[in-house]
Amino acid sequence: MIKADLVNKIAKEMNISKQEAEQGVSIFFETLKEALLRGEEIELRGFGSFRFRTRGPRSGRNPRTGEPVQIPAKKILYFKPSKILKNMINR
Repeated sequence: MIKADLVNKIAKEMNISKQEAEQGVSIFFETLKEALLRGEEIELRGFGSFRFRTRGPRSGRNPRTGEPVQIPAKKILYFKPSKILKNMINR
């Protein structure tokens, strides 16, 4: 499913124009992005949560030259599905 499919589904289900549905979907995603950029975790009950994990620094290798390279620590965004969603998927 892509964003356009989501917009079409919402427009049809709510009996609103595609422009209104697109605006609502865009506002929703912008709000999520803004919260994540502020470092907030997002929890959508019955769906799942978006959280950050910190990946520590580690050693790696340059695939081209084989030289050892230090990879710095970074934050990783991950999605954890809710128990309800997990159960629905695994039925």
